[in-house]
Amino acid sequence: MTQLSERLQSGAPARAEAAAPQPGRRLGWLDALRGVAALGVVFQHAGPTWLWPQYNVVHQKIDLGIFGVFLFFLVSGYIVPASLERRGDVRAFWVGRIFRLLPLFVVVVAVARLLPERYAAVGAGVYPGFWPTGAANLLMLPDLLGLNGALRVAWTLSYEMVFYFLVTALFVFGRHRLSGPIAVGFAAVAVFAGAALPLGMLSAGADATGRLVAVVAAIVVVALTCILRGNRTVIRIGAVLLAGLALTLIFLNSRSAGFETMMILATMFAGTAIYRAEQGQIGRLQAVACCGLVLVGGLVAGTQQGPQYLNRIWSASAASWCTAFGAAWMLFLVAWLLRRYSVPRFLSWLGTISYAVYLIHVPLLNWIDWLFADLHFQPHGRLQAGLCFCGFVAALCGVSYLAHRLVELPAQKLGRRLLRGPATVAG
Repeated sequence: MTQLSERLQSGAPARAEAAAPQPGRRLGWLDALRGVAALGVVFQHAGPTWLWPQYNVVHQKIDLGIFGVFLFFLVSGYIVPASLERRGDVRAFWVGRIFRLLPLFVVVVAVARLLPERYAAVGAGVYPGFWPTGAANLLMLPDLLGLNGALRVAWTLSYEMVFYFLVTALFVFGRHRLSGPIAVGFAAVAVFAGAALPLGMLSAGADATGRLVAVVAAIVVVALTCILRGNRTVIRIGAVLLAGLALTLIFLNSRSAGFETMMILATMFAGTAIYRAEQGQIGRLQAVACCGLVLVGGLVAGTQQGPQYLNRIWSASAASWCTAFGAAWMLFLVAWLLRRYSVPRFLSWLGTISYAVYLIHVPLLNWIDWLFADLHFQPHGRLQAGLCFCGFVAALCGVSYLAHRLVELPAQKLGRRLLRGPATVAG
């Protein structure tokens, strides 16, 4: 049993873990970063509709979608392990994650599904039937199962999920402070073997995809049942299943370019290393070395391998991908250095509803396209186009706030209510 688990059992959390963010306390600088990330992704998808000249110029220089998602990955890498270690309970962690992510996702997909197929906001595979696309999306792993996401912007959730799988296993086995070496390892694979990694090897063909979804669903259900209902030995079995599944999918069945997949995981674990250095769990020199190697590794891999994978990374050029990757890192590090200062209230507020913004902005954009087509309206001139874009952002914020209040918060409250029973401590 790990020292951390022993202290958690005795009611005396380790000093470093005790310094983790406390329940109910929001970290304004992280919320602000989420807000900026959400704006970047929104501009990436809405810009071509109303701000094409400006979007075209910006997109050639920096892919704001990649900038936004890597900023999200850094934030998740920093705060998600902190949340797990603060609780000291993998059961609580997984209940929290499920009720945090899944209810709003299901609601947005269900509403988006009502749009005509011509203005579809959901993946084409969602229309014919539930299996296997629906199952893969409920698992939040479609991008790693060779299937379209129900919401095309939600591909990042697949990588969030495998990160949760790996973090769970590391915590259960008391190896959760190895974030730095793990991040550097993923970055090294990106640089030296990214181009050699197979893509979609396990889901070549409809039959293979269906079998893969069935096997993965069974593993996830068994693993989470072990974690939510088992004793320490059973929890470890569940953690091993999740970690093995995560590594298998990212190394053998990624949809994205191999180097990008590896850099996503490297970035998230590097974000965790920053948190660990801040809490005194690892040396700052180790964290600086880790972040430096991951940053340089991402730029090298993107420069060398990006040109041959433009159809998979969706950037205008390898240079625009690298600029976005580097900009996300620079903004995160600057925000971390200034984390004790107050942040603009709007960005902090936008960060609290950023998950809703992220999921809703494309369906809302498609609904507006449908409305404009029905009204035979087309904005003319930069002023009208700019006003339409601003109106879209305002409507998006309003709808996202309602979704946050009416779906996200009640779901999270329900999850906390379910956790009032005896907790299962990691061991």
